[in-house]
Amino acid sequence: MEKDLHELLRSLRVWDPEVTELPSFDPAAAPAEPLPLFTTWFAEAVAAGQTEPHTMSLATADDEGLPDVRTVMLHGADERGWHFASHAGSRKGRHLAARPYAALGFYWPALGRQVRVRGRVTVAPSEVADADLHARSTGALAAALVGHQSEVLPSYEELERASEAAWERAQREPDASVPSWTVYVLAPDEVEFFQGDARRRHVRLDYRRTDGTWVKELLWP
Repeated sequence: MEKDLHELLRSLRVWDPEVTELPSFDPAAAPAEPLPLFTTWFAEAVAAGQTEPHTMSLATADDEGLPDVRTVMLHGADERGWHFASHAGSRKGRHLAARPYAALGFYWPALGRQVRVRGRVTVAPSEVADADLHARSTGALAAALVGHQSEVLPSYEELERASEAAWERAQREPDASVPSWTVYVLAPDEVEFFQGDARRRHVRLDYRRTDGTWVKELLWP
């Protein structure tokens, strides 16, 4: 099995030129702040047909400093920071309560691009979380109503029963409140843009916030 995995890994190609056209990126023409560049790259990822470009890796650490990572959905990005949401009692919610600092990672292989974001995380007002939840689908509301995220599940049948009840309530009460639903805002201290290159001359442009202003630097790939 180990040999099969190794052979499978060796057979895979990165940025296959038959399906991937790596765009050029001139860091000298990049804007003074990272948000406009992120907005442009995100729109270009969508236009390129990138599957689920709004998904991202979220890295947190527990109260002992041990790291964890999972894939979540981007709910917005503005001058306040990058927004995502979860239950306050979930594992990520508990981590952020203990250590309110996190990192995000976007990967858009259709363009050979990555974006990495690091910074302090704050909790948005409850009315923001309420509006966020009710702007989403009935299924999203039903999932939030189920609750118990990251808790031990005694059996799958119990999830089926809770989910069925939550769906019925979500359809009956589309404005139902979920007090544990929380919107988090990551205010970036650092944002890195990575553009892959077929000859491995990758461009890495790093924005760092220093004394309230952004400093841009190139990094070796």
